[in-house]
Amino acid sequence: MTGQGWWHRLDAAMVRFMAAWGIRLLRICLGVVFIWFGALKVFGHSPVVALVAAAVPWFPPETFVPFLGVWEILVGVGLLFRVALRATLFLFWMQMAGTFLVLVLRPDIAFQHGNPFLLTTEGEFVIKNLVLICAGLVVGSTVPR
Repeated sequence: MTGQGWWHRLDAAMVRFMAAWGIRLLRICLGVVFIWFGALKVFGHSPVVALVAAAVPWFPPETFVPFLGVWEILVGVGLLFRVALRATLFLFWMQMAGTFLVLVLRPDIAFQHGNPFLLTTEGEFVIKNLVLICAGLVVGSTVPR
C-alpha cells in the first residue's frame, strides 16, 4: 500500500457519501430551518418581528408575523417530506423574495450609513438568504419534469 493510497480511498468514499446524501440532507436541513423559524414566528418568539414590521409596514405585525410563520412551516414541511415540491418551492421563492424587501424599502435598517458594503446585523440576516436561495436552486433541480 502506498503512502497516498489510503488518502485516495478516503477521498473516494467521501465523494460517494456526498453524492449519495448531499442533496437529500440539504433539503431536510432547509426544511428544518424553515419549520424552526416559522414556529418561532407562530409562537411569538421570533427575534425578527421588528424587521418584518419595518419591511412590510402596510400589514399589522400581530397578524402578519404569525401568517408568515405558518407560510414558513408549510414550506418546511413540504421540503422535509417532499410534499407538492413544485408548490412548496413556489412558496419558498415568494418568501425569499419578500425577505429582500428590507434592502429596497428600508436600506437604513440594512446598511450602515447607507453604504451597501457595510451591513448591519439585520442586513447580514437578509443577505445570508442568498445561501438559502442557492440551496433552493439545488433542491429545485431534483424535481422531476
